Amino acid sequence: MLGDGVPSATKENLYKDPTFPASDTSVFFNYSTPLSQFRGEISWLRPQEICSTPRLFSDSPQEVQVKQGILGDCWFLCACVALQKSKYLLTKVIPPGQPSWTDETYTGCFTCQIWQFGHWVEVTIDDRLPSLGGKLCFSQCQREDVFWLPLLEKVYAKVHGSYEQLWAGQVADALVDLTGGLAERWTLTDPGRSMERERTGRVLEKMVFRRLMNLKERCMISCSVLSSRQGASELGEFHAFIVIDMLHLSRVSGKEIILLRIRNPWGRRCWKGHWREGGQGWSQLDPVVASELLSQIQEGEFWVEEEEFFKEFDEITIGFPVTEEGQFQSLYTEQVLSHTQHLCGSWVKGQSAGGCRNNSSFPINPKFWLRIWEQSEVYIALLQKPQKYSADWAGRIQNLTHLAEEGPSLTEGIQGKNYQAVGLHVWKVEKKRFNLPKTLSAPPIVGTICHSYDREVHVRCDLAPGYYLIVPSTFLKDAERDFLLRVFSTGRICLSEIKPPPADAALCEELSPGEWETVQLQGCWKNGQSAGGSRNFHSFHTNPRFPLSIPLETGERNVKVTLRQHCQDSKFRPIGFHIFQVPNSSWKSHTSSFLHLEPLVSCVPHCYSQEVSQLCKLSAGNYVIVPSTYLPNTEGKFTVIITTKIDRKCIQSQETLGQVLQEVSFTAVMRR
Repeated sequence: MLGDGVPSATKENLYKDPTFPASDTSVFFNYSTPLSQFRGEISWLRPQEICSTPRLFSDSPQEVQVKQGILGDCWFLCACVALQKSKYLLTKVIPPGQPSWTDETYTGCFTCQIWQFGHWVEVTIDDRLPSLGGKLCFSQCQREDVFWLPLLEKVYAKVHGSYEQLWAGQVADALVDLTGGLAERWTLTDPGRSMERERTGRVLEKMVFRRLMNLKERCMISCSVLSSRQGASELGEFHAFIVIDMLHLSRVSGKEIILLRIRNPWGRRCWKGHWREGGQGWSQLDPVVASELLSQIQEGEFWVEEEEFFKEFDEITIGFPVTEEGQFQSLYTEQVLSHTQHLCGSWVKGQSAGGCRNNSSFPINPKFWLRIWEQSEVYIALLQKPQKYSADWAGRIQNLTHLAEEGPSLTEGIQGKNYQAVGLHVWKVEKKRFNLPKTLSAPPIVGTICHSYDREVHVRCDLAPGYYLIVPSTFLKDAERDFLLRVFSTGRICLSEIKPPPADAALCEELSPGEWETVQLQGCWKNGQSAGGSRNFHSFHTNPRFPLSIPLETGERNVKVTLRQHCQDSKFRPIGFHIFQVPNSSWKSHTSSFLHLEPLVSCVPHCYSQEVSQLCKLSAGNYVIVPSTYLPNTEGKFTVIITTKIDRKCIQSQETLGQVLQEVSFTAVMRR
């Protein structure tokens, strides 16, 4: 039966989403999570079939009352709280003008927006929601007649392909999808924790945490438990919570008490520490104060003392604040990041997937110019595009257990959401005097601590005006993936990609394995000026000349020189070239007397071909390449391509591999 708001005759005319049907195909993916036990039992009801007076929002939009059902998506529900902190975000994700169940024009169709890989994507659904026994079985608001949360959860499930694919994830990823901004994630310090975990993630100190808590009214703050420990809590593994409030209480017995108010998306009490109801902690306070604080907590909430918090929780995640105009603010300085740009890129096997700085192939990774126009606080973020989900969640739990033993070779077995281990490094450069091998051999000015299996990594830096080189990379060579590079800045910026030269199969012939550096030089033969012809003619010395230097410290080098002519009429002229060793006395002078000497290398006879090439070994010294046509006064344009083998010294880098996806809500979601 429908509620009073809609005549029952209209039920069959309500919108039914054909792309996300009310069936098990929209709920399940591969039946590998605990959700599979409800196969065939879930029904689909519209809000007015669940309660008599459904509404989209409550009268108090600031209520932080999300409640988790039988789906392990606490990571997503925590991120939804960010919408309640920002009117701009709420209207961005759930645009105004949604139908009301009491309207005569109600059709059962709702539309939301989710940020995906650089764009806000509009997603339309019907309002049929998964239910068990006539009640919502997944997320719901604390007030059962409010439906914005279960509808948004359905939108997010549709984006991912099914509800089951929301089982486990990172709060930070959901925050980015709901805000289009950034989220910061830290490891919490505790003397009992392994140093390995602290080395592979950023550690949040207590003083920084206290400062960040000042932003609690403007951004979402979440904490997570990733591993069970002997202690006073029953928090469950891989579970995310919402940090609601922080209180500095007066000193008692010489100690300042700092209490944190935490909410569990399960919607039930789960804290057994000193500050639980009836716990020993409250005896330190005035009974009136204690009673007042206990009266503030609602279902699923509890108070935790700061020392307990750092002991029992593993991570904290914070979304960047958003202004009323929709601009993001720095978590560190609260300055407005008013300038933002982004570009897409790809790591392609054999072309641009060079791996981390431990590999000599690192320089082939995609490279980007960042120009800073004025002193700025800058965030550079690298977001990888996940592949289609093919996860076996039970297998992922096993993978997490054996990570420390398997090491980097585990990447083939990490199926999660198929993320690569990615990192990001930045160098300061002078654009007009830029030497790539030398630059990349030097330490970067900023970079990620390690390559990690996160969907997005980012770095923060204060940059002076000038040019900067950004190199995103995967940990392993030949690991393929599309990515989005984003830059947020307080000052003016310009982001552009450094385009690699076009691939040339002919150029790769005869080249031995290893790293080669290519330089392309343009030139032309001009009648009466620089078209001197071959060495058979006295005018040979007027041909164009291109200097080539082999540094003394590098020793003998393998060099391939290619001469390519450009003919609009496709009628090739006979071409060739000679390489002369230049005496030291003539190197800085304009004399060409050495051209009468015998060349060290010759690519002759002149051939009617688009290009000719010669592979040779040159010792340290100075050389000149002289390209020519066979006959004088034969005009044409050409390119000289010099490819030099680089015997690169190993970069002094020990890139580390971070942890596998530390995703929350992995197990123990329904310990009720």
